[in-house]
This record gives sequence, C-alpha cells and structure tokens, in this order.
Amino acid sequence: MSIDDFALDPSVTHLNHGSFGAVPRRVLERQDELRREVEHAPDSFFATILDRIAKARDEVAAFLGAEPEGIAFVSNVTEGVAIALNGLPLRPGDQILVSDHTYGAVEIAARVAARRAGAEVVVVTLPGGRDGVWTGEEAAQAYFAAVTPRTRVAIFDHITSATARLLPVRRLVDGFRELGVTTIVDAAHAPGMLEVDLGALGADFWTGNLHKWAYAPRPTGVLAVAPPWRERVEPLIPSFYQQDGFPRSVEFQGTRDHTAWLAAPYGLRLFDEPAMRGVRERNAALVARGREIVAEVSGLPAWPADPELAMCVLRLPDGVAETHLRAEALSAEILRRYRCRAGIRFRPGGGLLRLSAQVYNREQDYERLAAAMRELFA
Repeated sequence: MSIDDFALDPSVTHLNHGSFGAVPRRVLERQDELRREVEHAPDSFFATILDRIAKARDEVAAFLGAEPEGIAFVSNVTEGVAIALNGLPLRPGDQILVSDHTYGAVEIAARVAARRAGAEVVVVTLPGGRDGVWTGEEAAQAYFAAVTPRTRVAIFDHITSATARLLPVRRLVDGFRELGVTTIVDAAHAPGMLEVDLGALGADFWTGNLHKWAYAPRPTGVLAVAPPWRERVEPLIPSFYQQDGFPRSVEFQGTRDHTAWLAAPYGLRLFDEPAMRGVRERNAALVARGREIVAEVSGLPAWPADPELAMCVLRLPDGVAETHLRAEALSAEILRRYRCRAGIRFRPGGGLLRLSAQVYNREQDYERLAAAMRELFA
C-alpha cells in the first residue's frame, strides 16, 4: 500500500499516524455505503443495528483474542477508561494510580472519578528521567512501590502515548492482581501495531483504539471487561437498552452514527491480505531507520526505543515545546514552513518529537523532516 491508497494530502509528509490514524480509501468507501444505506431507509437500518453491531463485534473480538460477550464498542480509549472507572466501587480515601507518562485525558478521567468519590489520584514517576532509560521490570517496580493499603485501581499504558515506550503490561496485570489492585489498561496504540491476546492478558479492564493502527474509521474504540465486572458496567449516557447489560448497554445510543463500528472489520481484514504480511515488522523497522536519520541529520538526541513499536521519539532542545500551546505552535510552524507533520509532545523542561511509521511512509519522508529540523534549530 502507498499514500495513494489513503485520502491523505499528498503534498504533506505525514509522520504523525499515531495521533489520529489514517483510513484506507476502501474502508472509507464501505463506510460511505453504510451511510447511504442509513439515509435511504433509516427505519430498516436501525431495525437491524443491534445484530449488525454484534456481528462486527464478533470479528473484532477474534482479532483481539477476546470473548465477544466481553467487549463493547466505544468511541475511544478515554471513553473506555471513564466507563471502567464509573463501574468501580470507589470510596473516600481510595487511591487511583497513574504515571507521569499517562495520557492527559486519561488522567483527567481518573481525577474526575476520584473527585466524585472523594478518592485520590497518585502519580507514579517512572524511571529514566529526561533520558527515558528504563527496563520493563524497573517500570513495573516503580508502579508496585507506589501501592498502599488504600490503592484500589492502577491505570497504565500498553504503549505510552507521548513518549512511545512499551510497558510490561502482562507483568503489571499479574503483579497488581497479586496485590489485590484492579487494573485498567490504556492500550490506545496496541491494536494493529502489536499482536493482542486479551484472553491471555486477563486485565480487569482493557481499552484500545482501532482507528489508530488497525485502519478503522474514527471514532472506533473497544472496551474489554473481565467477567466479574460486567454486571457493574454502565454507560456514561443512559440508553434504551441499558437493561440488557454489557455490552449492548454501552454500545447503543439511539441515533449515534454507528457506521464507523460497522466498517471497522473491513480495516482489520487488511491484515490478512498477502501484501500486508509482515506489516508490523516493516513499520517498526522503518521508524527505527527514520529515528537514525533524524538524529544524525538534525542532531536531536534520540530517546530509547522499543524495537516492536512503529513509534519512537527524539528530544527537542531545552525549553522547546514545554507547554501544550508551545507544542501546538511548533507543530503548526513545521507544517507551514516545511509541509511536514510529526508529533510534537510537550514535556516539562523540553518537548519531544514523536515519529510514526505506516504503510504509506518511505525513508525519504524522514530525510525531509530531518532537513527541516536541522534548519529550524540551526
């Protein structure tokens, strides 16, 4: 596949796939067909919507190694985390663990739930500091060391968003289970980038996006819930089918546009095509090469990278992109001056440049960005 198979602007070098994904044209065409079907006969479409969602859910469950009755479609990971927290029996004084690499909106969801219950959010500092150097076991131990008798929930990433690091998710799930702590896994970037086996993982709650790396239309997320919790899960907005319980109670919201969910399996099927064999390994190798190119040409220091991932980061100069507004301004300047899109992520003391690799990227894309960064920071 090339950029011609996507609706992306060909005049822009797209190296920020991790933020919003990109949908192949053939998947968009299927979603357009579904939208036309809705408008042609709304009554007929909505009369069959529950069965059609269930059929799409079956295919997604098989892709993720999950039980179909154990997952539900949601809009995105932030919604999935909020629904999970909404079903937990939090009490005054309880603690929710997050880390200093937790995605901002997820941390906000944790703070909202804590405020509602009179609980507390505890931020775990992962090792490595500004250089981001840690082992998986060191990261796990940092989480475990923060557990107190009041710890009820631990929220952790499969792949950190801003810093593009792989956490030892199986080690964390198993360790917290032994400590009696409920787990919520933010796997926003995992589906499509990594092989996922939810049955083997065994987290209490797991939520991931299909519109980032699994070629689904936006917004398409998945919330997986372990059997002991399913009866407690309720949607954030009540629906007509709430009495049916999970997953239907979470999925159906009247006249919501469900076409992205129904088209999602068409994105997943791309992974079975001969031309897409080895796509995960290809993307991971390409971003590693891109990291080398940008570091060598621009002089920006590269953070440690995990070889399985199709994302990596480099550190921007001190004082650059240290706030959200300054990161947005820098991103806009790079687009305006160089027609490049890369992920600019703010961090205290200095921001990060996050690179992604997808099937439409080529080595020359990173060469173009590298030249731009060298000129910009000369």
